[in-house]
Amino acid sequence: MTIDLYYVILSAPCRSVMLTAKALGVELNLKEINFFTNEQNKLDMIKINPQHCVPTLNDNGFVLSESRAICCYLVEQYGKDDSLYPKEPKKRALVNQKLNLIWEHCTKDLSTITVE
Repeated sequence: MTIDLYYVILSAPCRSVMLTAKALGVELNLKEINFFTNEQNKLDMIKINPQHCVPTLNDNGFVLSESRAICCYLVEQYGKDDSLYPKEPKKRALVNQKLNLIWEHCTKDLSTITVE
């Protein structure tokens, strides 16, 4: 099983995917993208993700971008239980509320120096 993660080291969203994978015991094949050399616009990257953004996950041909979607996918696909992301709708809604709150308030100041 090969799961590639295209990422930028300074990106908090990319690091959130890495931390989620680590919590699940999922090994990622990390592929760093250098935005300073415009690597995200190379044909290989555009073939994988036409939006040419990071993070982008390629799980054996299933390609997904947007960090929150990737984290949810990893938990649902590889989680051994629902301790990270509950299945019960009210508990899940509370987790989503906290995730969105954290995302909106904690990453706002970083948006000028990081890339999603």
